[in-house]
Amino acid sequence: MQTPVVDLNSVQVLGLAAVGVALGIWLKRRLPVLDRLNIPASVVGGLMYAVLTLALRDRVVNFNMDVTLRDIFMIAFFTTIGMSASLRVVQQGGKQVVIFFGLATLGVLIENVVGVVSALLLGLDPLLGLMAGSVSMAGGPATALAFGETFESLGLEGATSIGVAAAVFGIVAGGLLGGYAGGSLIRKHGLKPELASAVVRAEDVAYQPGGSDEPVRFAEESAEERSPLLANSLAIAVAMGLGTMVSGALQNAGLLLPAYIGAMICAAVIRNLDDQFGCVGIAQRQMDQIGNVSLDLFIVMALLTLRLWEMLALALPVLLILALQITAVLLLCRWLVFRVMRRDFDAAVVSGGYCGFMLGTTANAMACMNELANRYGPAPRAFLVVSLVGAFLIDFTNALIITQCLNLLR
Repeated sequence: MQTPVVDLNSVQVLGLAAVGVALGIWLKRRLPVLDRLNIPASVVGGLMYAVLTLALRDRVVNFNMDVTLRDIFMIAFFTTIGMSASLRVVQQGGKQVVIFFGLATLGVLIENVVGVVSALLLGLDPLLGLMAGSVSMAGGPATALAFGETFESLGLEGATSIGVAAAVFGIVAGGLLGGYAGGSLIRKHGLKPELASAVVRAEDVAYQPGGSDEPVRFAEESAEERSPLLANSLAIAVAMGLGTMVSGALQNAGLLLPAYIGAMICAAVIRNLDDQFGCVGIAQRQMDQIGNVSLDLFIVMALLTLRLWEMLALALPVLLILALQITAVLLLCRWLVFRVMRRDFDAAVVSGGYCGFMLGTTANAMACMNELANRYGPAPRAFLVVSLVGAFLIDFTNALIITQCLNLLR
């Protein structure tokens, strides 16, 4: 007997996504290990849907879902990332932010080289190695889902499923190894906190361990400086609209890129014009809230259509590539990041954070550093530097690097 097919329109899919986020929050409360590993609630709820869809497929019922809103929420989220790319905020972080941003960018490049070369040595499509590189490692679930369709259009079957699975693996690995990486450096070199670093206030670094894929932002506005939610929403909508024209122009020039790149670029321009002239009055905390809601709904909607059955044949090769990625990141933490970032206590904590977000999400980094701070002492400089780079700078650069790699490999 033929399996029945149920069609769900975009509004029904939106309702399912909202329930999925709530389900993920509930599961994280019931299973504390999920919270300790900083796996986003949207990923938990979305994966539950993906497993349920796999169990029902071709046996009980198949689903045909309208995912129009998924793409809109994806572009909206990455637009908020662009809106966070304030050069003024980067300048406030000082030289250490610039240096750490360079180290993170180098890590992204190394992840892609390791992934592509490993895939070629295993006789696999180099696009698979790129997907198991910075797309899913430094990028996390959101970037893996955003680039999934682009990779599939280039012939990599099951790219989205592979990317999400690799990203979840990276989140777990980053959560488990970040604290170890920083703690081992502290113990080996007998490092102690610097009292002078306490001049950086804890409230200057806003982070939410266990939140969404990109929950960290630099808290810079006072209550009087915050603009209404409407102004922020309108700025996002304008950037998204202008971004379609920018993306269209870049595609006409022969570049292969995801739909959100143009919007992210326009958003960054709008943010810095606003910093200079105050023409919009962007409030970062409200921008973060819009971004987090968009991200949660986007992830669940994307995981609703995740085709888990497509990745089974590639499970072992992908695991081998991910093992090499973990090794590369740990070596970078110990032999490069720690040394370049002054070889002191804060540098060791930064190294733990580097491991956290280069393998998983910025929430991983914050949780790992928080554990180190609770055990060994305060490291406010480390929190400031890692939160600024992990919150938006590395996502912006990672998207551009991935796009360039795709154009080289296609």
